[in-house]
Amino acid sequence: MAITVSDTAALRAKTFLENRGSGLGLRLGVKTTGCSGLAYVLEFVDGVNADDKLFEDNGVKIIIDGKSLAYLDGTHLDFAREGLNEGFQFTNPNANGECGCGESFNV
Repeated sequence: MAITVSDTAALRAKTFLENRGSGLGLRLGVKTTGCSGLAYVLEFVDGVNADDKLFEDNGVKIIIDGKSLAYLDGTHLDFAREGLNEGFQFTNPNANGECGCGESFNV
């Protein structure tokens, strides 16, 4: 499978990278935390590590470490604004549930 990026998320990521002045793309990963066990990690990166997998969709490079890929394969990345809040949103076919606050998920 792969990681897909919506038009809105791609535009936002490209804008962030342009404003930053450099960067290869977005690193998407997971960390152990929260009441459901796993949380998404999203950061801008300048390079790729030896164990990383590189995906590209909608003109945005997505870098994922091998361990996180097992939890994120098939994920769709979107960006949304709701009232005063805005941010990247994840549709992950591997997630079995999320905590009440939406900060973490389990598989």
